[in-house]
Amino acid sequence: MPKLNGSGSCLHEFVRTVVEQYLEDMGETPPDNLYETLINEVERPLIETVLARTGGNQSRSADILGITRATLRNRIQRYGIDPQQQ
Repeated sequence: MPKLNGSGSCLHEFVRTVVEQYLEDMGETPPDNLYETLINEVERPLIETVLARTGGNQSRSADILGITRATLRNRIQRYGIDPQQQ
């Protein structure tokens, strides 16, 4: 697997490798809703990590993520995240 070093291209390659491995592991079984599955698997830890980095500050977290605070709050509720526990 590619080593993460903070560059976007490295992250791109890491995601590509993980998705390829996932599809290979699925074998002949076609995955259902791969896009939704991947987004759900990535979005929650992304939000949790940024909230932890900002000490639970939702305004700063939303700015870092490039989304509105309302959208962030919606995702926090959707995933059952406690911003103060991050």
